Amino acid sequence: MIKSRKAFSMMELIFVIVIIGILAAVAIPRLAATRDDAEVTKARVLVASISNSVAMERQKRILRGDFSLIFRLTDSSTLGDRIFNAFNGDTNARILENAPYSCKTATETDCWRETQVGTADGSTLSTYTYNFPTGGSEIFVLDNNRFECLDQNSDNCKLLTQ
Repeated sequence: MIKSRKAFSMMELIFVIVIIGILAAVAIPRLAATRDDAEVTKARVLVASISNSVAMERQKRILRGDFSLIFRLTDSSTLGDRIFNAFNGDTNARILENAPYSCKTATETDCWRETQVGTADGSTLSTYTYNFPTGGSEIFVLDNNRFECLDQNSDNCKLLTQ
């Protein structure tokens, strides 16, 4: 006579739970690394977009006979406001259509903040700091109508620009 079972045994359940635990232990770190990579890729695309926007604005100005410096890339230096939204504070001269918000605090990660404000006569360079999601930061400078890393040889600069 064959007995019919209507449930799993305790050993079968434990075996399945152990297998699921092993799979989760392998998958979760890989998914976390993928998220950090995605955030860095997003920052890399933003750097390229800003650089291209600055170059286009510079060319437009040259065609108009205007050789003035682009000295600032936002209209507000308040943390938590939009950043990269206006050339020299002029909201009619937009940089990005959907400009990101700056860091809410100086220690927040995966965000940008204006760290030094430029002036119209070019006496102060505007600097923008990107805080990486994994810690660390990279400083970008708006100098001579170019948006580039302050330290061109740093690993973080190479990560965001190459």
